[in-house]
Amino acid sequence: MIIVLRLGHRIDRDKRITTHVALVARAFGAEKILVDNEDHSLERRIESIVNRFGGDFEIETGVNWKKFIKKWKGKIIHLTMYGLPLSRVIDEIRKEKDLLVIVGSEKVPREIYNLADYNISISNQPHSEVSALAIFLDRYFQGEWERKRYNGIIEIKPSRKGKEVIDKLPTAEECIDILRKVGCSENVIEHCKKVREVALKIASCTDADKRIVEVGALLHDIGRSRTHGIEHGIEGAKIARELNMPDVIIRIIENHLGAGIPREEAEKLGLPPKNYVPKTLEEKIVAHADNLVDDNQVIEIEDEIRKQIEKGNIDYAERLRKLHDELSRICGKDLNDLLKEK
Repeated sequence: MIIVLRLGHRIDRDKRITTHVALVARAFGAEKILVDNEDHSLERRIESIVNRFGGDFEIETGVNWKKFIKKWKGKIIHLTMYGLPLSRVIDEIRKEKDLLVIVGSEKVPREIYNLADYNISISNQPHSEVSALAIFLDRYFQGEWERKRYNGIIEIKPSRKGKEVIDKLPTAEECIDILRKVGCSENVIEHCKKVREVALKIASCTDADKRIVEVGALLHDIGRSRTHGIEHGIEGAKIARELNMPDVIIRIIENHLGAGIPREEAEKLGLPPKNYVPKTLEEKIVAHADNLVDDNQVIEIEDEIRKQIEKGNIDYAERLRKLHDELSRICGKDLNDLLKEK
């Protein structure tokens, strides 16, 4: 695992440069970028790029870097013009599997130099943190990043001149046909249509990608063609992969159950050990639209929360409330009220 930690991000000054740091981290093989200062607009920019171009790259802002470093078990690499030359230590670093790569914006705290296992300079001359990160990851992966393939909703075809872009997202009509072809019942299809309706109404108050929300909502229960058990999200993701669906749609299907299933709970339920928690805005909207549809009728979240509390699912009820409140805050009004509007 390679995680990039961006320190000193200034929301008013570093919007473009930190975006480029994140893009380089994603394209050159890192799994995630952490940013010290909270910046939701930055998160949405990167989420949008991952949605469109594919992959599972993640971004998290507002991270307490001291606490994170304290818990980190791998090696810490600090890219700085004052460190050892990369060529002298890259072979040694390449033996390590888990790296936290730190790149700064303004002056990096002195303690970082002491916490780092390696202070590395790409050049002892002034240069950009974007280029430093790109060169480091390229040398670490020895160019392997170039052969990585992504499954986005768009695909760029190499062209000597001009632009050739392929749109891989199915239409709503094609989604319905897919549900029928894989064996979903008409009842499941009608449920998916209702969830699509609710999800698009929520999405209309946000900057979510409406096409992704629509396709994700229509296909979220595709796994019910094989099972109606708790594992239908996982089965649905398998079907979506077999159909070569974009990564963003696969994630919506896999993470749509309730308000998400954390890894520990997934293991108790007998699911493959993994976090099945919606992360992007599009994933959250589809998951919660599903929560608000029961027997093809829109319900208020309090009814579902009360039902889960009566069953003893207290943690689940709390996650439902948290997700409902988060989306209500983004929309600027309670979703219960929003969904009653004509």
